[in-house]
Amino acid sequence: MKAAPEDQVILLDLQRLDNDVTRIAHRITSLQKGDQLTELGTRAAGLRSELVAATGEVEDAERELARLESDTATAHARIERDTTMLQNVSNSKDAAGLQSELESLQRRIGGLETAELEIMENLDVLRARVGDVEAKLAEVDAARAGLVADRDAEIARLTGDKDSAEQSRAAVAAKVPADLLALYDRQRARYGFGASLLQGGVSTASGVSLTNSDLQDIRRAAPDDVVLCPDSDAILVRTAESGL
Repeated sequence: MKAAPEDQVILLDLQRLDNDVTRIAHRITSLQKGDQLTELGTRAAGLRSELVAATGEVEDAERELARLESDTATAHARIERDTTMLQNVSNSKDAAGLQSELESLQRRIGGLETAELEIMENLDVLRARVGDVEAKLAEVDAARAGLVADRDAEIARLTGDKDSAEQSRAAVAAKVPADLLALYDRQRARYGFGASLLQGGVSTASGVSLTNSDLQDIRRAAPDDVVLCPDSDAILVRTAESGL
């Protein structure tokens, strides 16, 4: 293929802009994946599960405390009833039975009140745990919200940069002959680079110094010949810097 040297040089600007577009697109994709956000989301999910479990333990303890308080109230009511009956009973056997029941109820109340104290102490611990988990979850949620805001702002900025680079790319591409542009696009799609500057005998796309044999072949090519880099397969753009 033939192409004017000045048209071939334009490909270097095109490659630079394509590199910019690709770099920005990769950065946007990386931000959208949000590894740190994923980590915080995982932590938040774990804390929410922990909060559900801790809240459940508090509710279980509260139900148990309510049951004990109800049993205690029932026992006190029976003591009041039996005490009234004892004051009015005349049969010694019945009186002894009531007295025995009263003593049993007093022991029952003592056990219930001890259990209540233990439950209340445990409730303090469980409620403190719930508060601690809630505080940690709020902290993670706040950090995540901040990261989301920063991410969205950065993506918006990068999207603007990408749009600008794509517009510049379109303007530059319009200056390149159609057949040369088609070759450039094809090589870039296949190998990652469409154009490479030959600078001091080194192909900038591959970063490899060309062999003397390759350089000899390039020297024999006419200035308007389109030459492909033997290492990167990109269009090798020759300038005064090429060292030929």
